[in-house]
This record gives sequence, C-alpha cells and structure tokens, in this order.
Amino acid sequence: MIIKIEAYIREEKMDDVLDALAKMNVHGITCYQVMGCGAQHGIKKYVRGNQNIPVNMLPKIKIEVVVSTEEWEDKVMQCIRQAAFTGHHGDGKIFSYHVQNALRIRTGETGEEAVYSKSSLNPDPPKE
Repeated sequence: MIIKIEAYIREEKMDDVLDALAKMNVHGITCYQVMGCGAQHGIKKYVRGNQNIPVNMLPKIKIEVVVSTEEWEDKVMQCIRQAAFTGHHGDGKIFSYHVQNALRIRTGETGEEAVYSKSSLNPDPPKE
C-alpha cells in the first residue's frame, strides 16, 4: 500500500514541521510555496499607509510525504498537526490519498520498492 499525504500549512511553521518529521525519521519530503485561501477568505493589508486592500490568496507551504502503511499515515498526519498547530484560523489542512502505483525511473522498480530503498525495507542486522 502506498499513501500520499499532502499538508497545507502556514509558512512560519515549515521548519517546525520538517524538524518534527526528521525526528520521526521520515524521508522523501517535498515542499512547495503555494497560494490559497480557506475559511480566512484572505486578509486586508494597508498599501502605502492609507488603503485597505483585500488580499484573497495567502502564502502557504504544501508538504508531500509518501508512506507505506495506515499506521505511518496516522503517525505522520498527527506529527504534522502537532507541529503546525497554532489554534488560529489558517493553520491549514492535511489530506491523504491512496496511490495506485509508483515507478522509480532509474531502476524500473514499481510499487513500494520504487518509493523506499531496499535498505529501509529490509535493513541489515547491526554489525558487532
């Protein structure tokens, strides 16, 4: 099973989220700078000190992570939620999708093998 998680978060929470995912040993993270609006419907800004201009689209960060089990799906979603939480409108949203297939271009591997290195799927026992 391959599951893709997409999180839309505040720009200022990106480092907190990435640090939290790194502590969980999550790899293969993709980040994008995006614009969007939700319940906030944007904000109003002063331009040149005297005009109240509505700004409908706000800068956000989109984070994508691919995991292999529903257990990791829950762990990653909760990790992102805790790290991105402020309690205010605009904290963001997290979505998850089942991915039908994946293909590693370099090797031709498909499915979970295309997403994870063989060492992460079957780690060698520690050497003594």
